Amino acid sequence: MKIAILSLSVALSAVSFVNAAVGAYGQCGGLNYTGETTCVSGYTCVYSNDWYSQCVPGAASTASTKSSSSTKASSSTKTSSTKTSSSSVKPSSTSSSSGSGTTGTSSGMVGYAALGGTTGGEGGTTTRVSTLAALQAAVAGDAKKIVILTTSLTGAAIVKPGSNTSILGATPGITLTGIGIRIIKVSNVIVRNLVIKKVLADTGDAIGIQEASKVWINHVDLSSDRDHDKDYYDGLCDITHGSTYVTVSWSKLHDHWKSMLIGHSDSNGSEDKAITVTVHNNYWSNLNSRGPSFRFGTGHIFNNYYLNMNDGINTRVEAQLLVQNNVWEGTCSSALYSTDGGFAYASGNDFGTCSSGNTALSGSLSSVPYQYTLTATSSVKSTVVAGAGANLSF
Repeated sequence: MKIAILSLSVALSAVSFVNAAVGAYGQCGGLNYTGETTCVSGYTCVYSNDWYSQCVPGAASTASTKSSSSTKASSSTKTSSTKTSSSSVKPSSTSSSSGSGTTGTSSGMVGYAALGGTTGGEGGTTTRVSTLAALQAAVAGDAKKIVILTTSLTGAAIVKPGSNTSILGATPGITLTGIGIRIIKVSNVIVRNLVIKKVLADTGDAIGIQEASKVWINHVDLSSDRDHDKDYYDGLCDITHGSTYVTVSWSKLHDHWKSMLIGHSDSNGSEDKAITVTVHNNYWSNLNSRGPSFRFGTGHIFNNYYLNMNDGINTRVEAQLLVQNNVWEGTCSSALYSTDGGFAYASGNDFGTCSSGNTALSGSLSSVPYQYTLTATSSVKSTVVAGAGANLSF
């Protein structure tokens, strides 16, 4: 009887241990974190920033190890998770793949979206649409699907894709005027090769990403105008409410007041500390601010070209950014700066004639957990100008 009871006790303990493992994309570490640090099978705990580590696809299931040492002047413990942020960086004087081509929807993806395993609608049905109603209907639902827009549309509306969706412009210049895209509480979404412009504030952002994961925004052209006041339009591409595994790449953002907000409120740290975003090879021009404005989370900003942008990269409220090989030209007040304790690890940047170059607090994010190609600073302008924008065909 004692043996049977002991065996049952051991079995129950094993079940409890298994059940305690952190699920896919759950938090597994961070300063002041006291929860479970072991990921479910097939996932490994990866360091994002001092406040947040997350279970992502990987062979290991071992979690972070808590250390009594901390980089902060406090008694809090720092989680030293499986920090695979020893990035494999391939310096290059030429462009990394911009993802152009006529087949596939995830070719050329780099950064956090790739790390998360973003595939969009690959493997699903392909539908070509030419009306707003057809577009809205085709992107709905969570089944795998590729939706190709074949003509430009005008209206005052939003398009809300479900999970596992790719939205593509068929040819260069396919335009949504006044029509925004909302990626809210879904996972695995790709938007490529669209021009989106003049989305009024009452409608919302040109592209809004909220409580979403695994999102790739690639080869889009986002704009409005600066003839109206700053609140006439909202953001061009805002990423908020703890969105994770997002990449914005090879896109144009121009002629606007408030371009990209990542993390929407100083009081939303409990949610936004999870944010992970890569912003690379984008062409920013004639913009007032937010290139991007980044709160709390973890960001990698590299190989961007800024032309006549008043305020550039603003790292805010505990954000940790890695800022590499970006170039500024023309009118520029502040290129890279901190607000309320944001941090940046900066290298290889050319701040041009900016009144203020890098005044950001020095950060600890010196590498990221994925491979990427770093274009030489001297080649960033020509590479980005030639490659960015809605210039693909599907």
